[in-house]
Amino acid sequence: MNELKQLTDQLQLKIDELKSRYLTNEKPENKRDRDFFMYVKDQTTPTYEMIQQWQEVALAFVKDRKVQVHPQQIESTSENLELLLMHSYYIDVKRKRYMELHHSIHYVFDRLLEDLESI
Repeated sequence: MNELKQLTDQLQLKIDELKSRYLTNEKPENKRDRDFFMYVKDQTTPTYEMIQQWQEVALAFVKDRKVQVHPQQIESTSENLELLLMHSYYIDVKRKRYMELHHSIHYVFDRLLEDLESI
């Protein structure tokens, strides 16, 4: 459970950093640029690994407990995290949609942290 709290806290900080990146950076000139792709890959790989680790630990936590967060929400949040991560670099989604993803992820994180504290 301590690992889950730590991963959730780290990912919360990360998505706030990504939001800042989304809001302050311009769209890439060429989305098919190989150098840009390699840059994004290098920057995002550790976060993708953290998302996978978080999903495994979170699913194990919510599976057989009476908690606010359900396994489907964990899977959806993991997918949303990956979308948010890519949109933060490619800046290829409208601001409203980006903020909806950001808010949705924070909502699930907050519920999960509440569940962790209540145990």
